[in-house]
Amino acid sequence: MVSTSVPAPTRGAQWISSGLGQHFVSPKKPRDKKKTQKHVELPGAQAKRRQLQARMHQLMGPEPKQTEVRAAVETVSQADAFADIPDPDFEISSEPPFDVPAEEPQTKRRILPDKATDSLYSSWQTLIPFLVEPHLKYSARTLATALEITPNVISACATLSCPQKRTSIACLFFDRFTSIGVLSCRCSTLPQVLLHHGLFPTAPSQPRMAVSVELLSFYRALFERSCDAINALASALKTHYSRRGFVMTDARGEIIQDPFRRGLGYAVQWYDILQVRIEHQVEEALQNSRDRVAALRSQTEDCVSTSIPLSTLRRGRCAPILIQRCPACFGGTMFGKPTAEGGDIHTATDGNFHHRHRRAAGDCPRFYDPTYFLPKEYVDDVGRRIEAQRKRPAKTPVPLVPDEAIDQCETAYEAADGKKQKAAMDSFDDTGIMALICRHDIPLFFANIDSPGEQQKYSVALLEHLFSLIPPYATVVALYDVGCVLARSLSKYDILPGSIVSRLRLATTAMHAYGHEWACQLVHNPRMCIGLGLSDGEGTERLWSRFVRLIGVERSSSRQRRLWLIDRQAAAIGSEMQSDLGDWIRRRLKRGIHDQGTAAQEVLDRCELSVEDLESEWSQQRSSQLSVRAHAPARLKKELDTVLTLQADLDISDTALQSTRLMLEKGAASQDTLEALEALEKGHERLMGKVEVLYASLNIHDQFPELEGINLDFVRLLLMARDLKMNIRKRAIASFFEWDKLDRAVGGAQQALGTKLHQQTRKAIAKRQPALLTALRKFNTYCERLEALYDPSWGIPLPSPLPTKLAELRSDPHLMEDVWITPSTGQVPRWLEDADVRDGIRALLKRERCREEQKRLGIEADNLCRFFGEELAALELALRTPGCELISVLLRQRRNQLLRLQTRWANPLASALRFTSRAKDALEIAITLSGSAQMPNMHWLSTTLLEVPDPEGELNDAAEFAEPHDLPVVESEHATLADILEGDLGREEVAFDSMDYVNDTHAVIVWEAPEAALIDHTYVPRKEEHTIVPGIVAERNHPSQDGYPHQIFEPKDIALLASPTACLNDTCINGCAVLLFSKLKSVVTGRCALLTSHDLPRIRYNASDDILWRNVSYTRYWEKDIWILPIHRPSNIGHWVLCVVRLSSKELHLFDSLAEKKPWKNDVKDVMKLIARLLAIARQRRHHVATELDGWTARPLKITPVQTNSYDCGVWVLGSIAAVLRGHHVTGLHEDDMCHLRHHLRALVLSIPCF
Repeated sequence: MVSTSVPAPTRGAQWISSGLGQHFVSPKKPRDKKKTQKHVELPGAQAKRRQLQARMHQLMGPEPKQTEVRAAVETVSQADAFADIPDPDFEISSEPPFDVPAEEPQTKRRILPDKATDSLYSSWQTLIPFLVEPHLKYSARTLATALEITPNVISACATLSCPQKRTSIACLFFDRFTSIGVLSCRCSTLPQVLLHHGLFPTAPSQPRMAVSVELLSFYRALFERSCDAINALASALKTHYSRRGFVMTDARGEIIQDPFRRGLGYAVQWYDILQVRIEHQVEEALQNSRDRVAALRSQTEDCVSTSIPLSTLRRGRCAPILIQRCPACFGGTMFGKPTAEGGDIHTATDGNFHHRHRRAAGDCPRFYDPTYFLPKEYVDDVGRRIEAQRKRPAKTPVPLVPDEAIDQCETAYEAADGKKQKAAMDSFDDTGIMALICRHDIPLFFANIDSPGEQQKYSVALLEHLFSLIPPYATVVALYDVGCVLARSLSKYDILPGSIVSRLRLATTAMHAYGHEWACQLVHNPRMCIGLGLSDGEGTERLWSRFVRLIGVERSSSRQRRLWLIDRQAAAIGSEMQSDLGDWIRRRLKRGIHDQGTAAQEVLDRCELSVEDLESEWSQQRSSQLSVRAHAPARLKKELDTVLTLQADLDISDTALQSTRLMLEKGAASQDTLEALEALEKGHERLMGKVEVLYASLNIHDQFPELEGINLDFVRLLLMARDLKMNIRKRAIASFFEWDKLDRAVGGAQQALGTKLHQQTRKAIAKRQPALLTALRKFNTYCERLEALYDPSWGIPLPSPLPTKLAELRSDPHLMEDVWITPSTGQVPRWLEDADVRDGIRALLKRERCREEQKRLGIEADNLCRFFGEELAALELALRTPGCELISVLLRQRRNQLLRLQTRWANPLASALRFTSRAKDALEIAITLSGSAQMPNMHWLSTTLLEVPDPEGELNDAAEFAEPHDLPVVESEHATLADILEGDLGREEVAFDSMDYVNDTHAVIVWEAPEAALIDHTYVPRKEEHTIVPGIVAERNHPSQDGYPHQIFEPKDIALLASPTACLNDTCINGCAVLLFSKLKSVVTGRCALLTSHDLPRIRYNASDDILWRNVSYTRYWEKDIWILPIHRPSNIGHWVLCVVRLSSKELHLFDSLAEKKPWKNDVKDVMKLIARLLAIARQRRHHVATELDGWTARPLKITPVQTNSYDCGVWVLGSIAAVLRGHHVTGLHEDDMCHLRHHLRALVLSIPCF
């Protein structure tokens, strides 16, 4: 150490630095000599010094002799063309010595390959073709045999006279690693010698390590089932070796921390490239044989088919690449089926933005030509063409779907927004991938997404490329999440040639159809489109679930390696799914056609309409709901929202003014205060009048003249209900998409969400749930108020209420339907009014799709059988073709694999006998074309087979195979939202909801009158026996009595009783029923609970438990055996009926003066819901009720009509209520008695004193 001297205290003696002028340097503070001059030994300094000296000696000393040395540290210096290639075998890293200055940090990380990397990859590309033959010979030599132990010294010299060079290589096997001497010469290079003995080098030249081919093959098979895991493999091998006593050290005896990772990475990558090259060689030989077989078959088919009419179909073949990927879809020979009838080929496309690539991960030289990815230049060219077309004036075709509906779909789906940035472009250079698959979920092609959003150029490029590989008259149906938006773009702009657009039909995916407007679904939903069968378009989601394990690896790999990983994984998935095609057809026959078709047929059998009538109703529904008029109110939405908001604010102000006046009048308010309040009220009235003028200025009646003459409050309420339902649908769809994420985690359909994302999704749902439930209750309130204001003569169907249980809302068909605002001419359409007709239409559509699916499955089974014969003939011919001896082992393996597939591909539509016949024909074709029945003399090694008993039963049973979408799915409500709906976030108690008890409640309708029914023959006083003095009728108020609330009869209500032809309203029915209860008070009435006509609508509109309890608890129904429930049916002209619930016998007695059977179906369902909820609420409030909900029956009290007019139904109901209150089952009155009963009821009302 050098001691420091104390500088002179003068300024002239201070150190200065050179430069512009003199810059003085501050003097150094004197240091303590005990600290600065004491010799200190740094820990590890001597060891590092010895390490550096040994390294220097190794570099400067002579070449060491080839003796047994430690693995992975010695090599032979070869003067060849690869001397400047960096060593990729090892990654020996150590911390820099403490006494060595640290290097300056790099300013920028290299993301592009340098010269050394380019040279390394170029050397690999040069080497791979020379390794094909050694690898094929090794495979043929070791097939179906136990692996031989590699000797310590290996050679592959053919002459044994070449001068040989010995190199020590560290070789990795399954159970060990060892150092092996490799003798290379002019006729067998070092990599060839290694591969001849089943070892693959980790570098193209001067390798210091080699990996067992069997180990690489095992990892390749593992990759096909999982993902790329080089780090895991390297760490696992190191741990496995160390546990078995094999530890890799360097020349100094120190353990190498990560000895295998880099070398294994190169070996895995380039061994796969070698396999790809061999596959191409095999495929080339097979394609030559396929062409020869196809030429022979075409001659035979031309001779046979001359007498067969081809109708509109024409003969043709798809490109071989498509046939090899899905023979069921593309193996056909006849094409040209119109798209309106389903087309020839069904595909699906979708984008995924999880498969990104980080820009910082960089790139490597191109080493692999993807077979699934479209070239970037091709996709970009399509994008430029789309941009150029969009700059031109748009065409104005006649739209199948109103533009308003398509606009809503475009807003709902992010995929339709090509400008929306779905990944940070400053962090990612590749943001996702776009896939095109067939209807069997087999991947066909990919497009690499390198733009912020899911632009249309990717889907268009995929479709255009597909059309270039199929016959020029083949038709395609493509299912896409936003197929409706893409269809509109193709119709407005010449994005695709007309020859393609005329053969292309776009549809939406089935499972996410709820994200589209109802008008869009009528045209693009595959479940409503003719010819689409059961194709759902959701196979891309199932494909993404297979790719999910690659996401993390892709982001940190180089760009070229990312494409290689996806492409090879797609090839493995496609091969597996192709082998599963027979099982797929069997599953679709059973779970699709049989199960769904049977259920649909049962609904059709119960429906009273014929198939022709249902088809006519469906046609009317489509034409009505696709009309522009059905979507016209959307143009008024903004203005109407403003007016309605102002109206709501004024209503609040009016309530506040009334409350203030009431409070001031009770107190001692001054005259000035009252005058000011009166001025405010007058100003409020003027504002209300201006709102009326503003509302009238919207010209709703001018734009909708058919609404002229309809109650203005009804129109307002109807439009508010319509807008509110649109808002509900938007909120619900957002929740449904979030449910899908959780469903995948719970149901196992996809990879489970991470804890953080899972919690975020749950919180998002919980946050939005209250607003959605509030909107649902508000909408149901609107429905109830609309029913109260409804006049059947308007001809406007009332909107149906929506369930407040979110799981039920998801499957409710009414959610997608807009509120109908146009009056119907004549009677209301049955498809709009009758729930049975709507159920029948859905069942009809399902049955038609099942029949279409069966036809398509038959064609696909034929295609499979044809492909089996053609492929087997090509394999047999290739095995007999001279020049294929080198690949004969691989051809033999493929032939055996194909022969084993005939048992899996056999199905009810293509029997095993047909496949056997095809195999026989294939052999005859191969013999005919080759001219020899014998294959070349070769030493064949058969595959070793081992038969073991199957403890689980028949493994080949088709029912045991299940696709991800066929697995049982846990209900969203119970599996993913239960903790949210029950307040899981706050650990609150589970909230009671009687809606949970209505799922399994039902009653069997037996259309026979009850046996031994008691008939009430009580005399009704004649009109002459009651004298009513004419005059002004005042309001009557019946006080609360017998537990029932007071009843108010206004003059207009009494006028209905006075008119002989007037229809009674709710006040007349409910009030007169209470009067009869009080008048006929007896032991029997003590057993009766008199419900009101408002109770069943509360069930239909999903009222809360508190509202039900508040309106029904006064009857003490839990103590009563008989519940009397009047029911009003508002449709058509309105009709009153009665349901008597007898709890002890579990019977529903149904009274209808018109004796109609069909309407009772829905009424009985609602009545059973009412019973279930009321009983559940009573039990929850500690009231004992012994009645159970199973075994209920419903019987009519009248099976023949007793009413011939259109106005006495309410009087008949009151007569039946009186009969029940007297202890009978049914009234014995006749139609002539109704005028006397009406007069009697009027007299009862007028007998109430006036106050």
